[in-house]
This record gives sequence, C-alpha cells and structure tokens, in this order.
Amino acid sequence: MGNAGIQADVRTIKDMGGYAVTVVTAVTIQNSMGITNVHQLPTDLVIGQVKAVYEEMVPQAIKVGMIDNATTISAISKEILGCSNIICSPVILASHGGLLMSNDSLIAYRQYVFPICKLLIIKCTDAEILLGRRISTDADMKEAARLMHEMGPEWVLLRGGTFAKERINALLSGPNCQKFFSSVNIEGWQRHGVGGALSTAIAARLAQADDVPTAITNAHNYMHSQVVYASTQPRSLQPHNLYNQFITLLSQHYTTAHDVSFYAAQLSISTRYLSQITNAVCGRSPKQVIDDYLVQECEQQLSTTSQTIQQISQQLGFTSQIAFTKFFKAKKGCAPTVYRDGRMLR
Repeated sequence: MGNAGIQADVRTIKDMGGYAVTVVTAVTIQNSMGITNVHQLPTDLVIGQVKAVYEEMVPQAIKVGMIDNATTISAISKEILGCSNIICSPVILASHGGLLMSNDSLIAYRQYVFPICKLLIIKCTDAEILLGRRISTDADMKEAARLMHEMGPEWVLLRGGTFAKERINALLSGPNCQKFFSSVNIEGWQRHGVGGALSTAIAARLAQADDVPTAITNAHNYMHSQVVYASTQPRSLQPHNLYNQFITLLSQHYTTAHDVSFYAAQLSISTRYLSQITNAVCGRSPKQVIDDYLVQECEQQLSTTSQTIQQISQQLGFTSQIAFTKFFKAKKGCAPTVYRDGRMLR
C-alpha cells in the first residue's frame, strides 16, 4: 500500500534528491498496521538482481534491510563490499511482537554485514534481542551502542527508547560523538514504516556526500515534516518543530542546564515565545517541561541503578544533594530515598 517497504523507499529517495535502484529480498503482506506474512526470495534470485544493478551503475550508498536467510546475507555482503556507505537496518521484531528473523540470520548479519557497514540503525527492542540484555535507561542505550560498535559498525543509531513518559529517544554514537535526539510524538515515530523511511532517507543523504551526523539531521527533519506529523498536523509545523528541537536540546543538556533562558538562546527565540510554543503544544510552561524531564530521569536512576543519591544529584547537575532532595520532594511528595525504597518493595 506504499506506507512501508520498497514503495516507500523509492518515494523517500526521490524526495531526498536521490535516484533509487532496488533489490527485492522478500515479498510481504502488509498494510499501514504492520506485516502479517513474509516470503523470502531465493538467494540466486536476490544476487542476480544485485549483479544486474552493478552492471549499469555503482551505488553511492546501500541500505541492507529485512533479510531472513543466512546464505543470502553472506552472499550480499560479498557483492556490496566495495561501497563506502553501507547502512544496515535489520528488522528483527514485527509490530505485533513476532520474530521476523531467525537466529542464523542474526548471526550472519553480525558476521558479514556489521563489520562492513558505516551505520547500523536499530530499534531498542531489536537491540535487546541482538545483545540479550534490557535497555531501560539512557545509560543503557550508551552501553548498548558501545557493544554494537564492537561488532564492527563505525556509527550506531539506536532508536525508539520510550522509557521516559511522553517522549521517545534516539542515540547517535560514532567517532568522537554521542548525541541524543528526542521527540514527544511517540505515536508518530512508532507508526509502521517510519523506521524504514528514516533509514532510507539517511542513505539517500549519505549518497549525496553528507557526513553521518548531517545526513541524520536532514533525514530527521524530512521525517518530521513529511511522515511523523503528516496526518496529525496539516497546518504550519514550525511550533511543533521548535518544540521538538527544544526537547532534543533538553535531552543533550539536562545534566548541565536547567534554565529556560539557556534553551531559548540555543533556539534563537525569546523565553516568552518558547513559553507560547510549549503551552500550545503540550499545555505546560518551559520550566515545567524541564522539571518533568528531570523528574523522569531521577525516577529512572533511582529505579534502575545502584548509584547513591549524591551521585545521582551530581550526574543530573544539581548544586548539592540537598538541592536535589528538595527538588524531588517538591515534585513527587517524598524524598528520593523513600521513593527508591518504595520501588524496591514492589
């Protein structure tokens, strides 16, 4: 139906200014709600398509998506080895939670594709299966990215962290770079087909000589305007885009900056206009948004780590443990130690 898969890929590449060539690896039954059945094509048919493409042109970027055949994965890796912009975006879990990839295929990805790819794009839920460990905090995302770097990818984009209420995180990790992206439109980013279109948009920008962070920024902006808010916000997207920029900045600076004026300055707008934006989008003031973000991070650290209250207060940028305790008590009605003890008893 064009919401996901190869039709969406071709449309996205065209929108991003590229020229699409395709290799079909699987035939699916799917619509806007998800995939219900998959038929993997034989290896010789897939490799024949790859060779046909290379007979006429040399792709500047290659995205390797959904393949559930270890032999095909191995064979493809040999055919595309010379490309400097290989983007791997494996699909392990379907939207309904069922597995779309066998363990043999996962092993083949790790052995043949990860070591040659410039960028690995993977959802947190898929990464949990790949790594065999839970990802429930921002710190877990950083550790997961580190472990995936050890498998070979130069860059890792770990997306779909929803462990904080009302926002969704992505982490870009690469040479001398660790950067969080954040959005409040959880429903939009989890819509079927959005992840595939995002990875394709990034590949299209890499083919046009963007570096990885620039390609992701350009693709992220495209996804916001064309896909994520396409059906829910038909009018001017500027307030929502500015709000998402604010949340992204907050995800990057919440440990050092708790003042509204800092974020307004970063956005090159007045604190008054930032207040108008947050009130229009979520019905809260910028300070409330910042405080809510901090409270969520406090709760995550208290619930999922063994760090001391002093360590958490320092990590979150409070001037002292007393200031942190006062802030948390005002927001949650109890001291951090009481909150942690209550969570441990459940």
